[in-house]
Amino acid sequence: PNPLVEANLAELRREVVTRKADLGVSFDGDADRCVVIDELGNPIGCDLLLAWMAKGFLADAPGAAVIYDLRSSRAVPEAIKAAGGVPVESRVGHVFMKAKLAERGGIVGGELSGHFYFRDMFNADSGARALVAVLNERLRERKPLSKAIAPLRRYHQSGEINFENEDKLGALKALRKAHPRAKTAELDGLSLDAGEWWCNVRMSNTEPLLRLNLEAKERSTVDRAVQEVSRLLGRRVAH
Repeated sequence: PNPLVEANLAELRREVVTRKADLGVSFDGDADRCVVIDELGNPIGCDLLLAWMAKGFLADAPGAAVIYDLRSSRAVPEAIKAAGGVPVESRVGHVFMKAKLAERGGIVGGELSGHFYFRDMFNADSGARALVAVLNERLRERKPLSKAIAPLRRYHQSGEINFENEDKLGALKALRKAHPRAKTAELDGLSLDAGEWWCNVRMSNTEPLLRLNLEAKERSTVDRAVQEVSRLLGRRVAH
């Protein structure tokens, strides 16, 4: 089952709390992805999990590059820098992540999808290796996982929202035009920093869909910005 689907985690979340476990882990069918549940039964975003587990790798290799998915929370590059690493942004997808890891000699990398990549595994992704990294960091820090992750939860995220639109390029142009003073980048779709909030909008390669991820310091700002941006991106769909 897809570990990113909330319904697929329901039983695991209950068991973690019932059994008073330190954590829970859900793999996908071939175990190249994993999602971790803290001791309170709450899923940990894979971007925050990368930022947290990277500390252990950087303790052994100060100054190493850590590759992160450009949809990740802004807390991720901030935490990597604080741990003595070099944050490197990548396009979404295992081809791009592996290439960036090799190009920069990165020690570890990760995506919101639950794929984590490791230099000590020839830059391959492995859910099992990710679990080992999580357990090692949990032992190193000696504190409940919820408390270890808490400092990274400094921003609020929209989650990925899908919009149906036959004119995807036109929608991106409209978004850029609506925010002429915003900082923009086109590494993968359109990334836009409007100051109070920032977002990435990517185009599906196979469907008439746009995928929005938006973040801000305040939940109210996220809600307002999502409403504003949604009007430009098309019809919101569950996908």
